[in-house]
Amino acid sequence: MNRFQNSDPSVVLGRFPWYEMVWRSLRGDFRPTADPQGGYEGFAREWSVPVDRLRLAARPTEPVITWLGHVAMLLQVAGLNILLDPVLAPFAGPLGRFGAPRRVPAPLAPEDLPPIDCVLISHNHYDHLCSATLRRLREAGQTPRYLVPRGLGPWFRARGMAKVSEMDWWDVIEISPALRVHFTPAQHWSRRTPWDTNLSGWGGFLVEWSAPGQSPWRFLFPGDTGYSGDFQRIRERLGAVDFLALPIGAYLPRAFMKPMHVSPADAVQLMQDLDAKQAMGVHWGTFLLTQEAFDQPPRDLALALRERGLDAACVWLLRHGETRDIPRF
Repeated sequence: MNRFQNSDPSVVLGRFPWYEMVWRSLRGDFRPTADPQGGYEGFAREWSVPVDRLRLAARPTEPVITWLGHVAMLLQVAGLNILLDPVLAPFAGPLGRFGAPRRVPAPLAPEDLPPIDCVLISHNHYDHLCSATLRRLREAGQTPRYLVPRGLGPWFRARGMAKVSEMDWWDVIEISPALRVHFTPAQHWSRRTPWDTNLSGWGGFLVEWSAPGQSPWRFLFPGDTGYSGDFQRIRERLGAVDFLALPIGAYLPRAFMKPMHVSPADAVQLMQDLDAKQAMGVHWGTFLLTQEAFDQPPRDLALALRERGLDAACVWLLRHGETRDIPRF
């Protein structure tokens, strides 16, 4: 049985014995060791805004991003609506009812999304691939195209989502005459059940928009990833990144998480490897997943940026539901 592996084959992830995961769970590795300042309700109020539904209903040409929590994002560019790793259920787990609980309410329901042209899924972990969210999207009459890692196509087709294309690293798919999507390498792993470890791929997505008379504009969501040489190779092969969805959370305990999730310091290095002009923080402040408090990633990110002599404004921290225009540099 062929299993996917990382670009550095010595980094083998995902084959954790069941008893280790039970032990880590009982020890508290997958829960914050402290509440955010002001508690979870205060954090949710501070880090949430009402969704501007009229704005989402538009189909802008220039790029616009909306953060839907964790890594769920709506990218609007070139007149298309592109949804990334949508998880809008109360839990990141089986059927949207079990697993890691959401502590900041989803800013909108799947039924309230605008017409979606394309959904990008980075890998099959429950905080990235949510069957409940996708089922409700389908039941609302949405029939987007799905771009997924190699090995995940059967999962989608079995659930009535037939417009699915599987991708290997460095594959490219044209979703409109002006827009291409590249599947990029990341250092991670996959598992949905006890029996399918690394039987499907993982990675990130680079969306490249080529407007007439302008240089290509590139957006990268690197997916879940530990730090590796993959990002220098992405820069070399595909060019500098204009806008980066940068993972900044789910990094403690470090000894366990380091190979699979970047810390804020690693994230800043990743951003520099890509020559990214602007970034936004994702993968934080939504689900109870790891040991750091919900409000710790912004503090650790600010420190990492200061240590590199970088302006804090080069990494946006959006609130759940917030929409921003992405500047072209």
